[in-house]
Parts: sequence; C-alpha cells; structure tokens
Amino acid sequence: MKKYFKLLLAGVLLLCSGCHGKRTTSSFAMPASFDTSKNYEVTFWAKNDTNKNQTAVYQKAINDFEALYPNIKINIRLYTDYGKIYNDVITNISTNTTPDVCITYPDHIATYLSGSDTVVPLDTLMDDEKYGLGGSDVKYDSIKKDEIIPEYLQECMLNGQYYALPFMRSSEVVYINADYVHQLGYEIPDVLTWDYIFEVSEAATKKNVDGTYALNGQNVMIPFIYKSTDNMMIQMLKQKGAGYADENGNIEIFNDDTKEILGEIASHVETGAFSTFKISSYPANFLNAGQCVFAIDSTAGSTWMGTDAPLSDIAEENKVDFKTEVRIVPQYDVNDPKMISQGPSICVFNKDDPNQVVASWLFAQYLLSDDVQIGYSETEGYVPVTSKARNTESYQSYLSSEGKDHDEHYSAKIEATKLLLDNVAHTFTTPVFNGSASLRDAAGQMIEDVAKGVRRHKKVDDAFIEDEFEKVKSLYRLDSISKTTSVDTPLPMESKLLLGSLVFAWICIIVVIFLRKRNKREI
Repeated sequence: MKKYFKLLLAGVLLLCSGCHGKRTTSSFAMPASFDTSKNYEVTFWAKNDTNKNQTAVYQKAINDFEALYPNIKINIRLYTDYGKIYNDVITNISTNTTPDVCITYPDHIATYLSGSDTVVPLDTLMDDEKYGLGGSDVKYDSIKKDEIIPEYLQECMLNGQYYALPFMRSSEVVYINADYVHQLGYEIPDVLTWDYIFEVSEAATKKNVDGTYALNGQNVMIPFIYKSTDNMMIQMLKQKGAGYADENGNIEIFNDDTKEILGEIASHVETGAFSTFKISSYPANFLNAGQCVFAIDSTAGSTWMGTDAPLSDIAEENKVDFKTEVRIVPQYDVNDPKMISQGPSICVFNKDDPNQVVASWLFAQYLLSDDVQIGYSETEGYVPVTSKARNTESYQSYLSSEGKDHDEHYSAKIEATKLLLDNVAHTFTTPVFNGSASLRDAAGQMIEDVAKGVRRHKKVDDAFIEDEFEKVKSLYRLDSISKTTSVDTPLPMESKLLLGSLVFAWICIIVVIFLRKRNKREI
C-alpha cells in the first residue's frame, strides 16, 4: 500500500509544480574552486551601432581580460540594436544555444526567465568570497557590491534575486535650439515645464504668406519632436503621480490621466507643433537642419545633437549653426522633478558546466572595472554605474574638459552627462516583470496611434482612446500579464478547481488499483 501512496504523492507534487506560478531557482551550483587547467570560450553579445570608439572599448576590455585569464577566450558578437539581441536570445533559448554573457535590458531578462531557468541568479556569485564582487581570487581590482549605485542595482532584481549587473545608465534630456527660442521672444528656464515647451512649440508653427515657416524660412518645421514615446508616456504619468504598473506586474496605465495626456498630445499634433521619431525621423536630423526647436532624446544620443555634433546623418551643407542648450525633460512640477533612468545590464546564461558559468561571470564583472566604465561612458552620454569609477581622477578630468574639442569632449555630450549626474536623486526606474517590455511598448504605441489618428483626420475623443486601450491590451496581451508575473502568485480559482479535480482523480485511480489487487488475492 505504501507504494501506491508514494505514487499518489508524486502525482500531487507533479500537478502542483505544473499549476502553480512559482518558478524554480536555477540549477547552477557554485563549484568549490575554479578549474584554471581548462580552457573556456565565452560568447559575448553586445550592442554597438556606428560608434567605433565603443568597439575599441570592448576590444581593449577583451584583450586586457584575456591577458589576465589566458585560459578564457572571449568571442564578441556586436548588434546594431538591443531589439535584435532580444529576438536572437529568445530564438536561441529554444535550441539551448544562448550566449554566455549578454548586454541587454532588465525588461528583456524578465522575459528570458519565463518558463525556464536560462539566466543565472547572481546572488551566490556576487557574494562568493573567492570569485564574487571584490573576491580574493579575482585577478583584477574587482568592484565591491556597495560601490554599485544602489538605484541601478535594484533595477536588476527580479523576484527577490539579482539576475544582472548594471552596465551603463542614461536618461533623457531636451536638446534646444536656443537661437530659435530667443527669436520667438522666450527665455530658457533652468527647468522646463510641459506647458512651456508646448507654448513655445505652438508659437513656432507660424507661417509666412508663401507657406514657409516664419522661424526658419524653410518648408519643414517640427517644433517639438520626441524619440522614445514610451518614455514620454511613462515620465508624464510618473510626474502626475498616476498609475503605470506596480512591482507585481499589475497594469495600471489605463486610467483618466493617460486619457488626459493623450488628448493633450493630440491637440499639438493637430497644429503641427509636435511629432515623434516613428512618424517623422530621428530628432537629431531635424534639430541639426534648423527644423526643430526642442528635441528629446537619450543622453546616450548626445553625440548626434547640435551644430558641432561629432556624429550626423545629414549632409554637411544641410546643417544650420545655432547655440545648443540642454535641460532635463519637461516637468509638471519644477520643484519635484522626475526623470527616467534606464540602460543596458549584463546577464550570465546558465550552462551545464558550472566552471563555464564562473568563467563568464569573471568577464561579466570585469565590465564594471574602472577602465571599461570610464572608457565606455566617454564615448557617448552614458554615466558609469559605480561610484568608484565616477570618483576617479580620470573621470572627473573628463567632465571638467567640456568643450575642449568636438569629439571626446563635445559640450552637449558632457553637459547632458552632468545633468544626469546632478539629478540622480530625481531619477526613477520602471518595475521589471515578465511582460514589462510589452507594457513599455504599449505605452509608446498609444501616443503613436493617437498621432497617426490625428493625421488621418480622426476625432481623438474619449471613445477613440477607449478603443485604443482595448486595442493595445489585445495587441500586447496585457490582460494576461498580471496572472503570470509573480514568482509566488496565488493560484486562480479555476486552477484550484482543476488541481482539486486531478488530485481526486489520482486518488480514485489508486483506490481502484488497490481494490483490484486485493480482489485478486482473495480469489
């Protein structure tokens, strides 16, 4: 009889594991020591678009690391954007061919974790006395846990465990054609409000008799253009104290504040005062051609912004000379500014050999060393994620050399960087959960759809916005997110009933088997 009860117990446990939303922890176990007699090849996926300086930083980091660890070879694969990295990781999960180390976004890591233990939780690795952060057997000056900016490290925590290390962080700022603002009769305050930026943008829509714009004498003028509409929506909601999502993945974005924001945006699209990157093109192209007053983009995009920008996508003869000023994103309350903090992080993928994981981890944490952090930050308007790198004489010297040249020390780049550093206390991150990437996409999609609706002469009213809510809910499957995100989510009633029925069925099966066995013995 004990045999049958064991079968029953096994069946119940199997059912519970299949029906409950709890995910098991990774099978990775820290080895007693790292086997340095073996050779390891670590596949490293990272992003770089057209910035050769970034490629040079990565290559130097690899060369320096391999000199320290001759038995570890780093094979780098560069992508043009993080979306392609995300898509390839998702594809490779199914074939068990994921990279060893990957620079990706926390939102994406949350998706990698759904349904399987592909990404290694780093808590054990971080705290290991030998090979952890500041570990005794690490062959370089490893940073300590408390030297990572806490706000950035917190974003890498999912379900109570760290699944990544922050790599770089940026925010968004307003790049301003100061000449145009003064031409329109306005001064530029230290902190812009949404009312201010829309008022000035509306003033810039005035045209001459011949149809050209009075401000620039050209046929094209987009006074205010925003690159990332998802960040636009997220920041506006945060500044209003309105709902977006909570830490458990419950969706809160479909509210009256969102309706109000979308209605305001629609009104400025209608006058031609506002547009977006997806509708028009890169903000830098319009700003540098004298066809824009305010362009909002990441601090990491600062090398593209302004007359003297070291990078450009437009012909030299199309550029216009103007004074570029930089401010934090517009606010509803200038006394309580809020701006998003975001950026890529470093995750380590699980492998059968724990020594392979340790080799990958040693390289992953090397990317937080001062040389890498400072070198990469100086290529664009990113900031180092460690206080240690920020406080070095080298980095402080870089910041103090603003305007020395139009390449490494480009004024707009360093000014944008300083704005972020000065406002760390005012930054925030969005909740990370399985589905948070979809919610972010939906936030931006609503602004894009409203803008397109206006251009197609549709009436953007409450009915339009309600339809839009239902559309993005369906498109991004947002109704199902809250039910699958939490590691300890309680079972819904339907699952409880199903589980109860299956357990009862198991009991019946065991009873029938037992009775048949007993009847045979009696016969």
